[in-house]
Amino acid sequence: MNKILIIEDEIAIAELEKDYLELSGFEVEIESTGDLGLKRTLTEDFNLVILDLMLPNMDGFEICKRIREEKNIPVIMVSAKKDDIDKIRGLGLGADDYMTKPFSPSELVARVKAHLARYERLIGSGTKENEVIEIRGLKIDKTARRVYLNGEEKIFTTKEFDLLTFLAENPNRVYTKEELFRDIWDMESVGDIATVTVHIKKIREKIEFNTSKPQYIETIWGVGYRFKV
Repeated sequence: MNKILIIEDEIAIAELEKDYLELSGFEVEIESTGDLGLKRTLTEDFNLVILDLMLPNMDGFEICKRIREEKNIPVIMVSAKKDDIDKIRGLGLGADDYMTKPFSPSELVARVKAHLARYERLIGSGTKENEVIEIRGLKIDKTARRVYLNGEEKIFTTKEFDLLTFLAENPNRVYTKEELFRDIWDMESVGDIATVTVHIKKIREKIEFNTSKPQYIETIWGVGYRFKV
């Protein structure tokens, strides 16, 4: 649930705004002084701030400036002042919107929703993409731990996936069975290197067109395996 802070010294107005916002599914808190409103904004996790311009102890301009120094959440500035200079100054300090009193509570709700949706889209666009290895039709999604061959998903066990990923991340290098067993199974290989051979065989059955002439995992006879790129 999105959490909103209203910094407003006219309690009747703040309560009315709170009622409408809560009916729309938001969690709402109220602060009536500028200094406490700023403190809560900077120390608590609010998704949006509705900020009155004229406040006790600290005005909305200074609060907006201080918020922008530390946070990027939406700020809607509200004021009875209708002068364009105040609007320009507020927006110039980083406010996302400026509403002149009196205004309809339903309009405030609509603007809150619009700014939150826009902010969430911006945050989403910055989300780190999955880490993917792609080689000649083979796609290894490390983040989702999924493997695709020419768009078709192939089901891998945990160790099969780990072994394939390890080789693909270290292409053109020859690894002995002992090295692979140590790196993937995290144990010293004492009579267990056949495990590597079995897993290589299973991986090839899933990604090679011709297991006798592999195009991805090559056998280096007498040494081990190499992933070709």
